[in-house]
Amino acid sequence: MKALFPNAATTDGVTVRVSVSYLPEQSEPERGRWFWAYHIRLENEGDETVQLLTRHWVITDGRGARHSVEGEGVVGEQPVIEPGASFDYVSGCPLATPSGAMHGNYRMVREDGAMFDVEIPRFSLFAPAVLN
Repeated sequence: MKALFPNAATTDGVTVRVSVSYLPEQSEPERGRWFWAYHIRLENEGDETVQLLTRHWVITDGRGARHSVEGEGVVGEQPVIEPGASFDYVSGCPLATPSGAMHGNYRMVREDGAMFDVEIPRFSLFAPAVLN
């Protein structure tokens, strides 16, 4: 699993795994635009069903500029994850620099109504060097 998802963090029985891919076909370096896709797997290793309510991302570009993104759910969903189950989704991130990083958290709720934040591990965004 570590080979497929090299970035992982566990909070209160919920593991967030991340893998990232640079997408040259969606990038335009000559116009100052680089694009990455990231694959997230949320695994509920706890004893209670949880639901993802909101997300909060901190995106830092190669110049150190930080952008915060908040919203409900992920990819239009607020997934309910049973014990022992997982939820996967893929999203993307454009940057105006060929490198950067992302991290953040998800706000989750348990069946009893208790809310908690789950860490999204920091992961790097690097475009491969282009050789002429």
